[in-house]
Amino acid sequence: MNSIKGRLPLYLKKHLTMKRLFTFTAGILCVLGAMAQSGLKSGAPAPMFTAVDNAGKSIDMGKLLQSHKAVILFFYRGQWCPYCNKHIQQLQDSLQMLTGKGAYVIGVTPETGENINKTIEKTHASFSIIQDKDYRIMKAYDVNYVMADTMVAKYKAWNVDLEKMNGNMDHVLPVPATYVIDQSGKISFVQFDKDYRNRASVRSLLNELN
Repeated sequence: MNSIKGRLPLYLKKHLTMKRLFTFTAGILCVLGAMAQSGLKSGAPAPMFTAVDNAGKSIDMGKLLQSHKAVILFFYRGQWCPYCNKHIQQLQDSLQMLTGKGAYVIGVTPETGENINKTIEKTHASFSIIQDKDYRIMKAYDVNYVMADTMVAKYKAWNVDLEKMNGNMDHVLPVPATYVIDQSGKISFVQFDKDYRNRASVRSLLNELN
């Protein structure tokens, strides 16, 4: 970490705290780890799936699209990710506006049910969150990637143990991405960015639902 900081311009050295340096370094590592993924494109058929959410509710994408104008499907890394929590909180804060336009919101994550509960405690999320244990949904939307061993070790040094967070040894994370699926079953909106700090704004989602 010190070697990275040593190569930064002087003005960045002065302004980067250890927390900011973690974010800066982790951002570079995650972008590199996710290079192979490209995500599904706008206009493509959305993969349908069935699952059970954190509240034990059966989720059937096909049926949801029969009773809702759209489904907002987003992928997040875990309760340890401040950018994920901020995005989830923004969605929750605007949930009435989103549902008022006929949308059903679903979050998908590799983290364990226990950690999903921690996410809910931090964000007060009241929409469906699905633990994608076998990465079936992440793979269908082409957002899954395996974190390199060197990156796993760095995260552990920063007190982020993916094996504990996800309950396995796979080290799989999603590229944080957001899709809007319309009633025809097609993807009408995509926000896919390998820089995990960038997320779909609520404004952009509301504009899509107009």
